[in-house]
Amino acid sequence: MTCQKPFGTHQKLFGTGSEPRQNLQESPPEAAPAPDSGFEQAGGGPAAPPAAPPAAPPWQPAQPGYRYEFPRDHAQHPRHKIEWWYFTGNLDTREGRRFGYQLTFFRIGAVTQPAVQSPWALRDVWMAHLAVTDAQGRAYHHADRLNRAGPGLAGSTQERVWNEDWQCLFEPGGMRLRAAECDFGLELELEKGKPPVFHGSQGISQKGPTPGNASHYYSFTRLPTRGSVTVDGARHEVAGLSWMDHEFGSSFLEKGTTGWDWFSAQLDDGSELMLFQLRGENGGATTGSAGTFIHPDGSAEALAADDLRLTPGQVWRSPAGARYPTGWSLEVPRLALRLEAAAVLPQQEFQAAATPGLGYWEGAVDYRGTRAGKAVRGRGYLEMTGYSGRSMSLWFGGDGE
Repeated sequence: MTCQKPFGTHQKLFGTGSEPRQNLQESPPEAAPAPDSGFEQAGGGPAAPPAAPPAAPPWQPAQPGYRYEFPRDHAQHPRHKIEWWYFTGNLDTREGRRFGYQLTFFRIGAVTQPAVQSPWALRDVWMAHLAVTDAQGRAYHHADRLNRAGPGLAGSTQERVWNEDWQCLFEPGGMRLRAAECDFGLELELEKGKPPVFHGSQGISQKGPTPGNASHYYSFTRLPTRGSVTVDGARHEVAGLSWMDHEFGSSFLEKGTTGWDWFSAQLDDGSELMLFQLRGENGGATTGSAGTFIHPDGSAEALAADDLRLTPGQVWRSPAGARYPTGWSLEVPRLALRLEAAAVLPQQEFQAAATPGLGYWEGAVDYRGTRAGKAVRGRGYLEMTGYSGRSMSLWFGGDGE
């Protein structure tokens, strides 16, 4: 189920809302030619043309050696082009009714220095995606927003990230989420659980061989959660676990990377697993694939591409024509870890109304398998991009296309 406000409210980014959306670069209005004053500068000859404005500084790539600091790093990092704050979770009512949720805030830089000094000048594009999966009702609800920062329409500080009235508040004891659209939404408190996990090495998560095709990437992998979820206008008190990701950089993907498959797993032995597989134009995994295993005590172990074995299984064909594997086999031999992932619902495809061409599958999944010979079960989220619409390297690569 897709729910959107009428066009021209939160989606009004380009003037009247009727202009093409493809070009996010800001161009100042073309000035009319100045009339000839008839004057000459001293010494004869025409007056010198005005000096050209200084060149905008380049976007800063993610480089090794970064040191994380909180609450500073909850805020936006405007010298980087791409940034997102990602919240997902699996929640239950006291009666056992299950819900999954996703709330994501995106910032994509358009220009490092707008040509016009105005609160309405377009420097960054701010997107937000909200989804709720109702397992019992066999329904998936989603909506999205698109804004420029404007005079407080969207943004991020150390205290919060927001897009209109959708927001996350960062507090000493955890985080608070609030978002609603039409007849569904959520209001949740996320308590501090395990300490943050920093993915990759030397402060970066490398996404390929090219220097700078990387991100600074941290997660809170086990956040005890309580609050309420609303579907079809009915409010449900819930509790469960959430996962938070925050990534920032200027180019996340090598040219030709069509998409990725990302997994988060919260297992019942107290451990967590994050894996991502980057796919090239031939559909196979690239050397940029990686992951992190988080032990019950909170210590983290980095995983490289050759540590992972990911095999797709059952496929669901979406109304948009994409073919998503909604079942997967995951193996990490060096950890003696084997998991089977199965979607709670097959129809968890997010088609963004505000940004045509940006479609992906993001949904709640169940895990079962073994670790070191012992049975484990768990829950988590699976994200699959690049199966429909434009290549992800056009959205999140560094070539500016």
